[in-house]
Amino acid sequence: MSVPDRIAELRRRIADADRAYYLLDAPTVPDAEYDRWMRELQGLEAAHPALVTPESPTQRVSGRPSAAFAEVRHALPMLSLQNAFTEAEVADFVRRIVEATGEARPAFSVEPKIDGLAVSLRYEDGLLVQGATRGDGARGEDVTANLRTLRSIPLALRMPAGEPPPAVLEVRGEVFMPKAAFERFNAEVIAAGGKPLANPRNGAAGSLRQLDPGITAKRPLAFFAYGIGEVRGFALPATHSALLRALGALGLPLSPEIDVAQGLDGVLAYHGRIAALRDVLPYDIDGVVYKLDRLDLQEKLGFVARAPRWAIAHKFPAQEELTILEGIDVQVGRTGAITPVARLRPVRVGGVTVTNATLHNADQIARLDVRIGDTVVVRRAGDVIPEVARIVPERRPSGPDGQPLQPPFVLPSACPECGSAIERPEGEAVARCSGGLVCPAQRKQALLHFASRRAMDIEGLGERLIEDLVDFGPVRSVADLYTLTLDDLLAMKRRAEARDGVTPETVKQGKIATRWAENLLGGIDQSRNTTLERLLFALGIRDVGEATAKQLARWFGSLDALMAADVEALLAVPDVGPVVSARIAGFFAQPHHRALVERLRSHGVHWPEGPPQRTAEGPLAGRTVVLTGGLSAMGRDEAGAHLEALGAKVAGSVSKKTSLVVAGEAAGSKLAKARELGIEVWEEATLLDFLRRHGRLAGP
Repeated sequence: MSVPDRIAELRRRIADADRAYYLLDAPTVPDAEYDRWMRELQGLEAAHPALVTPESPTQRVSGRPSAAFAEVRHALPMLSLQNAFTEAEVADFVRRIVEATGEARPAFSVEPKIDGLAVSLRYEDGLLVQGATRGDGARGEDVTANLRTLRSIPLALRMPAGEPPPAVLEVRGEVFMPKAAFERFNAEVIAAGGKPLANPRNGAAGSLRQLDPGITAKRPLAFFAYGIGEVRGFALPATHSALLRALGALGLPLSPEIDVAQGLDGVLAYHGRIAALRDVLPYDIDGVVYKLDRLDLQEKLGFVARAPRWAIAHKFPAQEELTILEGIDVQVGRTGAITPVARLRPVRVGGVTVTNATLHNADQIARLDVRIGDTVVVRRAGDVIPEVARIVPERRPSGPDGQPLQPPFVLPSACPECGSAIERPEGEAVARCSGGLVCPAQRKQALLHFASRRAMDIEGLGERLIEDLVDFGPVRSVADLYTLTLDDLLAMKRRAEARDGVTPETVKQGKIATRWAENLLGGIDQSRNTTLERLLFALGIRDVGEATAKQLARWFGSLDALMAADVEALLAVPDVGPVVSARIAGFFAQPHHRALVERLRSHGVHWPEGPPQRTAEGPLAGRTVVLTGGLSAMGRDEAGAHLEALGAKVAGSVSKKTSLVVAGEAAGSKLAKARELGIEVWEEATLLDFLRRHGRLAGP
């Protein structure tokens, strides 16, 4: 293909992708693929400047305003940033800054690059009068009515006493959808039979561009400021970081991760720190931004065609990539759930080589119509679990007749681990192995759950040890853990080492390492003293989580009383419905589960029992409390225990049934929802005072 033809093809691809991304809010290619097209086009145009045209996507910021909204002409252009993908590119950027400014170690204002939608807020005399999208950089869409629905955006600037507001202050920033709010919104949509949002970025863009502001108001959107546009009557400080602090003082929300870094080593250290936090940040980011801190030097450096010379976006490795699906396997979980897993041609996604990705269930496979040999888009969901997001239909292998070469995937009828029948109850999305604890896969997962921190809390018993205990040791059920001896563990270790072809240094020296085994036996022995609610959770009864286990323990008082309860008696327990009650009754109706309980007792596992508590007592009786954010005086588990002792039911999510929300530091979407529903909110000081007054804490 000739250079002019390749340039034309790249421009067409980028234009199509821009239309899908910016106008239709329906991206068709991963960001990494788009970035590669743009970089290739930039390289070709740099080598052949005569082929550069004004309409090339390299000469403008992508995106055009929708005809559905009034047009807004930005007083100052809203340009995009140059991207850097490697440390060498960042080093080149810093070198140019050093050469242009003469500063050996320039200071940079640094911040996460929020994955949302860029907007501009225009304040006149302190009041919000207009909000607009970036659009093509020169012209955007008037979305004032929609932006006014965002609670994080102040309708009036918070001015210091006696200080007049600026005549004009145009604030630039990002509208986004927090991760937790996105997940909650999608769950509610799915429950109502609607179509979920594709991802938080898409959700933010689509929500802000609704013609009906009432729809936008129902979407959980947030906003962070990151800069300014036109300004009149507002004294600018000397640095960008000070400018951000000034915006924060006016009531505009800022990313908590904003910082200042010195020189190349400083910005790279910041990039590494934010990359390490990426999984736990409450919002999606796709990189970090470095801006020369001194505003006078920003003005000196100026702009190129598309972006400022004094700023750059240091992108993270892509979270979506294209690869080939080479096969589909199935995995068996703790409850027997059958999960289809895609075997992929290895591909780097988000800095990690991915060879497998979840397909969730048979319904998801049917929706995707994914088949062996397909080209698929792989996403690292939450940077943790890779998943197949969609297929690329035009790349599907087909025969001369145009028909697909591979048939649709069908779940196997027998469990690959134990050969038991796979069943899919009517109305459920998940198929399950019917083998129960005779299935090795379910046995391993049951042991892992039993030993987990919120269950029996057996220190030192992790996934690898459980694999070896089931494969090479005498453990066939959770009760067998309490019969293990030092000799059992050392024999298991020898067999596992023989399997792996490993000879430890201690063995070569004629010694036997036993400390690990002694520590594990100590952890198992310590777990013998537990509580009824922990034991019930540890048993792994389907749909019995921690909250339900607590309710059951209080309501029945003893395990024998619970095991004797029928479905009707279980339905009397608050918040236990027909499905869960049937599962509890069914679990204890199986003789091997009753035998397991007796074996645990005979091996010294002990849980205190008492009289049933079927009426809540205390000042919080009948009230449902949700804890959110961090508490400085105690952990949330401890606070929850105090509240429960005073009659409260502690729940994990906010709903119309919630009576009270206790909000600590960095409280997020739960606090926002509580305020939206008009639910009473306590700060930590109020909680501590309440606990002292009711004798749960010492002090006046």
